[in-house]
Amino acid sequence: MQADIPFGYGVQCPQCPLRACEVFQAVSDDELDFISALKAGELRTGPASTVLQEGVPSDHLFTLLEGWAFRYKTLDDGRRQITSFVLPGDFIGIQGSMLGDMDHSVETLTPAVLCSFPRKRVWELYQNCSSLAFDITWLAARQESILNEHLLSLGRRNAVECAAYYILHLYLRADDVGLVTEGRVRFPFTQEHLADALGLSLVHTNKTLKKLSADGLIQWEHGWCFVPDVAPLAELARFDLGQPRTRPLL
Repeated sequence: MQADIPFGYGVQCPQCPLRACEVFQAVSDDELDFISALKAGELRTGPASTVLQEGVPSDHLFTLLEGWAFRYKTLDDGRRQITSFVLPGDFIGIQGSMLGDMDHSVETLTPAVLCSFPRKRVWELYQNCSSLAFDITWLAARQESILNEHLLSLGRRNAVECAAYYILHLYLRADDVGLVTEGRVRFPFTQEHLADALGLSLVHTNKTLKKLSADGLIQWEHGWCFVPDVAPLAELARFDLGQPRTRPLL
């Protein structure tokens, strides 16, 4: 079921801890004031909570402040395709119709805090703050670019290349927001989640992770992933380490 939790208000936008991360672009005082005025509150939820539900309209857009989540679509028989994992700083809800029913679901993997913005007020950005409107457009375009890469993985990379690309993608994004320590990151998803993202069976996913581990490219144990050197993993996955990673934060 979709999360039905009263909105509170905790973190003030000027004190947002994510703004200390170098990956996020600086904003002007006027832009920060506009974001603060637009923010409706915060949604605090536990793991396995549905924030957005496919086929159901949502009055809110969200920025994930704390925790992990994932976007997914399902078939009538329950088969699931995870389209992306959501990390702190990600903007949720623009990956579908702005005014109609959601065409995907978002579920939390951990306890999470999400900043909420009324969907109907997005137009105010385009009317009164063109720089932030551009940021939303940029975020939507960047998400499409990421999905293009994942589509390429599903269609043309072999299983080992596909897994290497996806793991490195998540590792770097986690590093951007301070979740990597000495090459180690705690991935709060199961191998079943990863299989649903890679389009592989659970057995094939397990064998693929063992192959990457045997080759010394990663170490995966009890949800902890250690990457001793990103360069060999990037070479295997044909991952461009030079691509810009700086992005807006709303």
